[in-house]
Amino acid sequence: MKRVLFVCVQNSFRSQMAEGFARQLGKGIVEPYSAGSQPSGIVSPKAIAAMKELDIDISSHKSKGFDALPEGEWDVIVTMGCGDACPFLPAKMRLDWDLPEPRNMPPTELNKVRDEIHRRVTQLIQDLAQRKK
Repeated sequence: MKRVLFVCVQNSFRSQMAEGFARQLGKGIVEPYSAGSQPSGIVSPKAIAAMKELDIDISSHKSKGFDALPEGEWDVIVTMGCGDACPFLPAKMRLDWDLPEPRNMPPTELNKVRDEIHRRVTQLIQDLAQRKK
């Protein structure tokens, strides 16, 4: 399985949603994690609610920093708009999904960000599955 790390600043919205999608969609293909450069300590209730609408439960996820991750090289690191706040971690592939911070968005706008994350995670998993063949 490919080790994939999703990174955003607080690890409370975007990276948590990406990890949730990857856990559901990438079984047997990816081993997903998420972390933040400045973790907030909580997963946003808004993110939890938005994912629950799609029957994905991220309520047990924890907002964490890089020190809580397993050591070693990552197959893929996906940053989500954290820019210079993301430290260097060894990875075979790096992607930057410059997605807006949904923290203060109304639910309809937050759901657009969630749906874009869903689309991109789906594509990433399809690409990684093709490389396995």
